[in-house]
Amino acid sequence: MSKKINIGLFGFGVVGQGLYDIIKTKNLNLEIVRFVIKNPNKKRSLPQELFSTDKNSILQNPEINTVVELINDTEAAFEIVSAALKAGKNVVSASKKMIALHLSELIDLQHQYGTSLLYEGAVCGSIPIIRNLEEYYDNELLHSIYGIFNGSSNYILSKGFNDGLDYPTALKQAQELGFAETDPTMDVGGFDAKFKLVIAAYHAYGIVVKPEEVFNLGIENLSVQDIQYAKEKELKIKLVPYAKKLNNQQVALYVLPRFIDKKELLYNVDYEYNGVIVQAAFADQQFFFGKGAGGHPTGSAVLSDITALRYDYHYEYKKAAATDGLQFTNDIELDIYMRYHNEDLIKELNFEHVAERFYSDRFKFITGTIKLKNLIVNQHRISQNKAFIAVNNPRVSSR
Repeated sequence: MSKKINIGLFGFGVVGQGLYDIIKTKNLNLEIVRFVIKNPNKKRSLPQELFSTDKNSILQNPEINTVVELINDTEAAFEIVSAALKAGKNVVSASKKMIALHLSELIDLQHQYGTSLLYEGAVCGSIPIIRNLEEYYDNELLHSIYGIFNGSSNYILSKGFNDGLDYPTALKQAQELGFAETDPTMDVGGFDAKFKLVIAAYHAYGIVVKPEEVFNLGIENLSVQDIQYAKEKELKIKLVPYAKKLNNQQVALYVLPRFIDKKELLYNVDYEYNGVIVQAAFADQQFFFGKGAGGHPTGSAVLSDITALRYDYHYEYKKAAATDGLQFTNDIELDIYMRYHNEDLIKELNFEHVAERFYSDRFKFITGTIKLKNLIVNQHRISQNKAFIAVNNPRVSSR
C-alpha cells in the first residue's frame, strides 16, 4: 500500500495553482498541509490560514514528508531544496535553472541523506522525458537528444512563420499572453533551453556539464529576411538544444536556431508546444510531443513525481557510474547560415569552408562550416552586430 504524502508547497503561482487544480479532481492519498508564499497581501483562491511566509513552517514541520518547490528565485530555491533534503524530506522541483546550476550538489545530498529529488516538471513541461531517459533508455546507446524545449521562443517563431508577424510584434503578443516575461532574455536567448538540456544530458549520458560551458545563441536577432530565406527553401526556423555523443569519449552540447525541413518531426511542432527527439542505437528515433509550459501541463508533471514518491521512487543515476571517462567538448564543427552586416565579422569567425555567399544593399548572408569554438569566442561580437545564425543541417562532426 502506498504511503500518505503530506506536502509543503513553496510558491502558488501559475504552476502551483495548476497543481492544486489537478489534485482537487483526484482522490489521491496526499494532502497539501501548508503553502509558503512571498507576498502575504496577494489575494488567493484558498483560505488565508493555509498560507505563510515562514519557510520553517514547512521545513521544520514533522508532519510534512514531501516538499514541492515552485518558486522563481534560483538561489532561494536551492536553499529550500537543500534544507528539505537534509531534513529527511523528499522534494519535487520544477526549477530548471537551479537544478542545472547545482546538479552535482543535489545528487550528493540525496546520497548523503537518503532522500529523493524528482524534477520531471523542470524539463519540457508535460513531456515525461527524464523518467524515460532514466528507465526506458536505461541500457540503450543514445546517439543524440534534441528538440524544442522552450514554448515561448517556439510561439514567437511560429507566429513569424505561420502568421507573418515580425519578431518585435510576435514577442509583444507572447508577452501579452503570458508566454514570455517582460525581460524575455531567458527564453529567446536560449538560456532556458540550455538549462533543460544540461539536465536531460545528465540523464542521457551520465555527465555533469556546467551551464556556462554550453554555447547558447537565441532568436533575438531574427529578421524578416531570415524568415523569407527559410520560406523560399521550404524550411522553418526552430530554437533547438542539441546533445550528441560523438564517440566513446566525447559528448557535444549547444543551443542554436536550426533550419527544419518538412520531412523532420519538429517541423509541425508549433506555438507553445515542445517536441523531444531521442536517437538511439536499437530503439532508433523516438519522438515525444506535448505542451511545454503552463500551469496544468507542468502541474501534471509535478503531480506525477509526487505520486511516484508514494512508492519511494528515486532517480538511480546509473549512467553516471558507467560513463567510462565520457567528457563534454566544444571542439566540433557546424554547418551554419549567417545573416550579417559587418564584413569584419566574417574575417573574425574564420569559416573552415564557405558554401555560398550573397550580397545586396539590404541582405547579406553566408553559409558554410565553422568551428563552434570560433562562435564562442565571438559571441559578444555576433550579438553586437545583430547577426543571425542558424544550423543549416543536423550534421555535427568532431575535429
